[in-house]
Parts: sequence; structure tokens; C-alpha cells
Amino acid sequence: MEQLKAVVIGIFEDLTPDAYRRLDGDLDGALERFINASPKSKEFKVLTMIPNIDFDSFKVAYVVGLGKSTDYNLNRLREVVAHTAKQVRFDSDLLLDSFCKSNNPCENCVVAAQEAILLAQYERPDFKTKNNEKKPFSNVEIVTQADFSIALARGTMHAQGTNLARDLFNLPGNKLNATQLAKTVSDFASENGLECQIIEKDEMQERGMGGLLGVNQGSNEPPKMIVVKYMGNPNDSELTALVGKGVTYDTGGYNLKPGGSMYGMHGDMGGAATVFGAFTSIVEQKLPVNVLLVIPSTDNVVSADSIKPGDVLHMMNGMTVEVCNTDAEGRLILADALTLANELGAAKIIDAATLTGAIARAIGDEITGSFTNNADFLATFTKAAETCGEHIWELPIIKEYEKIVRETPVADLNNAPTSGPGAITAAAFLKEFAGDTPWIHLDIAGSSETTKPHALGPKGATGAMVRTIIRYFENS
Repeated sequence: MEQLKAVVIGIFEDLTPDAYRRLDGDLDGALERFINASPKSKEFKVLTMIPNIDFDSFKVAYVVGLGKSTDYNLNRLREVVAHTAKQVRFDSDLLLDSFCKSNNPCENCVVAAQEAILLAQYERPDFKTKNNEKKPFSNVEIVTQADFSIALARGTMHAQGTNLARDLFNLPGNKLNATQLAKTVSDFASENGLECQIIEKDEMQERGMGGLLGVNQGSNEPPKMIVVKYMGNPNDSELTALVGKGVTYDTGGYNLKPGGSMYGMHGDMGGAATVFGAFTSIVEQKLPVNVLLVIPSTDNVVSADSIKPGDVLHMMNGMTVEVCNTDAEGRLILADALTLANELGAAKIIDAATLTGAIARAIGDEITGSFTNNADFLATFTKAAETCGEHIWELPIIKEYEKIVRETPVADLNNAPTSGPGAITAAAFLKEFAGDTPWIHLDIAGSSETTKPHALGPKGATGAMVRTIIRYFENS
């Protein structure tokens, strides 16, 4: 039986691109007659199938409403293409020229549309023993008049990096511990000829990584400090570090989480997944930048050996920390990772972490909280986020809150002050270890996961900030 194939064309309420006119002419006015009879088909995201056409290899046409051109932007393009990719029932060629206001799409439109298709059709890993007979998505390919093959490849790699981060985040804790995460990263490094070092527990003790060792005290699983270097521009000495929190399961330790908050804590390595997902795309695109990947990884569980509230840890940079809350473990392992990044010559640092529930309470779960010690660095990064349609909002680290993390009678720092805004005091703690190196901290505790399906994917991990990090390096 012949496999039906569809052509997909976008239609504005108040604009008629040349691509639409050309196709309508080839179809002897069939599109215009159909639309005149169905005026609502121009409304945003309305998808209508026209069967029984005869145009080249196409037997079916879809028209997709784009709404008013005055409301249309890159984010609306992503949304409508993603919706289409999930809804069409036949393998389709999407005529992207008709989805753009001008006669030819810009490079950003091509990248965004390709991202949208692959992100929208993402399916999370599952371990069901029976096929649930869910109908697979149809294959949707972008077609343009001009050659945008490079932009299409970029969009593909952006989405693949994001979906890799989603996969890692979505894996249960017994399917991804620190050892397995280290192997995943080292395998990628080996496949791409990159320098990789997995720092084991004995060496951590020699180097005084008291934060990571302290969090790991109660575990049967050994901790890992994962380090990979990519030198895409060996003639440039500048090295930017990507640091990601890799807590593969977080019970809270002796400050035990309540049952309702315990479920899903395999995702507490979302920061590690984010920076690794971005790193893979940077490497595979062979971007002319130098990137240091640093991932501290362990679980945070309860045993007789676990750290206790009131314990004092000696950190890699020589500072001491009073552990006032064992559930504030992410900042402890990140502290040693930031110190290591500086020691290895990072000129800039971006860290990502599912760090605080306070950030979601402050700005919701659609926005990533950002903090910095360098306004120009964050301004450049924020422009990349705007292009990607990822929401980011800066919160301030003021001196009054920096003082709060130093309020302890027995150590240099307090890992979890009971006063002050939690997301900001957590960032102020990390700032002590970033030092003078230009640094951005991304708190993705809210934005890294969603409890319901959304335009660019199903419920579960979102892969927030992966595309923004990639875009930042593309623009560098």
C-alpha cells in the first residue's frame, strides 16, 4: 500500500506569504477555497487536514493557523510547529517559508522550528514490560526554498542535547547512580577523543574535598568528581567551566524530606544533566570555544555514618562549613566543584543546579533563577536565553545576605541559614567559592521539571537552560 505523505503550510490571519500563493496556485486554488469556507482555520494553532489532493508526492495537505502576524514571533513559531509535530497523522514536509512573515525564513527561525519538532516529539524512557501500543509520532521534515542545512543541523543538536538531559533526569535513582553517570560522561569523552578524569574517593580525601565527601558519608555508592576538557580553540587560553550538581538521589539526609517531597528526587542531578547535555552539543558542533565540564556526583542518603546537623566540614578551598541542614547538600558538593574549576584555570564559570525549592516559590516553575558576580557576563547570557525562548530572571546577592551565610559560631560559613531568602542565601554561599572569577549560578529547581505536558514536550524533565548554554557558546 502506498504510504500517504502530507504537506504542511502555515496561514496568517492578515498576511499571505509567497510560499502560500505558490502552493495554492499549484493546487488550482484549492487552499484558498477551503480557507474561505473555514475562516477559523487561520486562528493560532488550528490544524486542519485537507484530504485527496494531488500535488507531487503529496496526497494530503494540512493548514495551520498562525494567528495575526502582529502577535507572531520566534516563541509563537516554536509553539505552533511543536503543536503540529505532535498532531499530524502522516509523514509530512513542513514548508517553513509559509511559517515566516518574510518571504524567506531567517536562520533563527529554522533552528527554532527544528528544535520544536524534536523537543515536542520527545518521549521519556520507561521500563514497562508490555508495549502500551501508543501510536508513534509521524516524521516531520522542514523544507525551505533556500539552503539552511547548517541551521537545521544546529537545531537538531540543540534538541538532542536537551533530550539527553531529559533522559538522564528522568531515569530512576537505581538506574543512574554516580558511577553510572561517570561512565556515561567518560564514554562520551572517549568517543570524541577528549581528556577525561574521574576523581575517586581516595584522591578526594587527598585534595580535601570535604563538601562532596561529607554528603557522601552515609552512602554505599562511591562519590565521583567528573572532569572533561574540550579545547575547540587551542589558540585561545580562555576556558569556561560548566559545573552541574549531580545528586543522583536526595533523601535530605538526617533532615529527612517528607514522603510527598521524596518522590522524584532522582531528578536532583538535573544540573549535571543540563551542563552535560549542553556540553555534548558544543563538542559535536565543534564550536571554537574551550569548555571545562565539572560534575560532582553522589547520592544523599541516611545511615549511621551520615553527616549530622552541627557537623563541621573542611572544604577544598580551606574554608570550614557548619552543616546546619543536611538537606542543603547541593551547595556543599558544588562548592568543591567551583574550587576545582578555579584551580584548573577557568576564566568564567556557569553552574546549574536544582538547588532550592525557594526559587520556585519566588518566581514559579516557568522561570530559571539567575545570580552573578559579573553583570556583563549575565547580560550576554540572558540575550542567549531570550533567543531560545527560555525565561531567566536575575535575583540579587546583596551584602546583607552574604553576611547571613557567615553567621555561625564554629565555622567560616553556615550552609543553611534559617533567616533570609533561601535561593539568595544559597547563591551567596556558592559565591564564596566562585571567588573573583566571573560566575553565573542557575537555580533550575522549578524550571527543570513540569508536572503536565507542555508545548515542547511531555511531563517530566524539561531540559531547561541546555539550549541557552549552547547558544551562549555559539555566540562567543
